[in-house]
Amino acid sequence: MLLRLDRRGLVRFAPLQGPTAQGYLRAHGLPTEDFESLVWVPDWARREQPEFALRTDGALAALRATGWIGRVLAAPGIILPRSWRDAAYRGVARWRYRIFGEWRSQAPVKREWEARFLA
Repeated sequence: MLLRLDRRGLVRFAPLQGPTAQGYLRAHGLPTEDFESLVWVPDWARREQPEFALRTDGALAALRATGWIGRVLAAPGIILPRSWRDAAYRGVARWRYRIFGEWRSQAPVKREWEARFLA
């Protein structure tokens, strides 16, 4: 969804287990084995800066970064307390395979999206 909303191509993705994200996590003292989380890094070109958001704060920040549609979609989440959002996030993380099925790696749908994925 983020790829489709991000028409300016600003959002980047890096698997938490990959070398790029692992280096970022270590450099900023974040857990390197908590893969039930999301870490939003606003600008990978300035990754030495300790600017990040976790879990639902990160998801909402990513939505807002995609443009006006993302900001509209993120608006309802902002009014809920973080503890409620994060509890729901943990619940989805725990049940995601039962809800959405097993995740399988696949090539991005559009060729221009490939550059948005970091190793």
